[in-house]
Amino acid sequence: MTATLDVTGVEAVVREDAALLEEDLAAFLGALTDGSGRSPGPADAGSVYRGALRRSLFEPVADAVGSKVGQEALRPVAGTPGGRAPLRPSMVYWAYRNYRGFPGEFESPSAAADFAAVRRAAVAVRVLMKAAVALDDIQDGSEIRYGEPALHATHGVPVALNTGAWLITSALRHAADPAVVDSLLRAVGAGFTGQAADMAPRSQQTRAELLAAPRAERVEFWESTAALKTGTLFWMPLHAALAALRVVPDEQAALDAAMRQLGLASQLFNDLTDVVPELGGANTHEDFDGLGNRVFLELLDDDPPPAELTGQDLKSYILGHPDLDRTLLSLAERAVELKRVAKEAVHGVCRTERGAAYFDVTIERKGHLIDRLLSTVRQRSGV
Repeated sequence: MTATLDVTGVEAVVREDAALLEEDLAAFLGALTDGSGRSPGPADAGSVYRGALRRSLFEPVADAVGSKVGQEALRPVAGTPGGRAPLRPSMVYWAYRNYRGFPGEFESPSAAADFAAVRRAAVAVRVLMKAAVALDDIQDGSEIRYGEPALHATHGVPVALNTGAWLITSALRHAADPAVVDSLLRAVGAGFTGQAADMAPRSQQTRAELLAAPRAERVEFWESTAALKTGTLFWMPLHAALAALRVVPDEQAALDAAMRQLGLASQLFNDLTDVVPELGGANTHEDFDGLGNRVFLELLDDDPPPAELTGQDLKSYILGHPDLDRTLLSLAERAVELKRVAKEAVHGVCRTERGAAYFDVTIERKGHLIDRLLSTVRQRSGV
């Protein structure tokens, strides 16, 4: 199915759904604090207690959930839903529109219940992603995330750790639907497993093994890690929605595979921008020491550096490698191809052209940067 982005009314529906998610997130926060910063416990717990809990839990929760960390998807447009702020579409809502229709299309008797389940799933997914950001920034020692102070930088590591864990339990409770909760639990487990694999090369033994491993094994390590750590961020929202809507297993499998490919494309983008200052900005050259960067792993084939090479020497090794430009171009082309194949797979299960267009609006918030990255790398290499 060929989708275009000018299908009548699609972007308006995307904006309405994204604005509804922001409203639901605000309601989620209000319900957690009873609208006044109170604990969900006894109402008469005492002002000192309420004040302490507000500072150590509810304010950090509000900071984490309210953060605009992430790719801006739809710019503010006056006179539209959520017109005063950027909106971020959700794959959860794409699934609903694809399988249950746009306003006025094939309404079913279960439409209201399905929409309610999807709304709760969308909130749960966003909250889980915010929890993942809070914990990931602690583990990576990141003080800044997309120009914003990390949660642990403003509230301290102990509070940020507790906030992340608390958000996970609250999100799972909010999802309510057992099938959705089961899907989200699987995603949380996959994410923690991927994070463990991502941190593993910090140990001397794993570092030495990766440096000595043949290329195929290094690539397998990277892809396995990326599929869990980054791919889960694409897989989780979609799979939660499919669980809520009881979508048939065959289509679930096709969409799961497509999300895995988008996750690999996204991680390639992240790794490449770590080497390309035109897109990486202030974060360029920050992730070499962990041996999780695909560019570095590709450049080990010839003249591998010693295991103890770190810091400035490791950066110099990579940036001065004679095959750097060729490797950047090859991996950028791979990222674009992964995105293309994934989009085609998703379009193949779209019920309507409008559903395909909705998906494109949703996914291109980062997809267009993957295309831009390839253009930038081609200019660097003179291709």
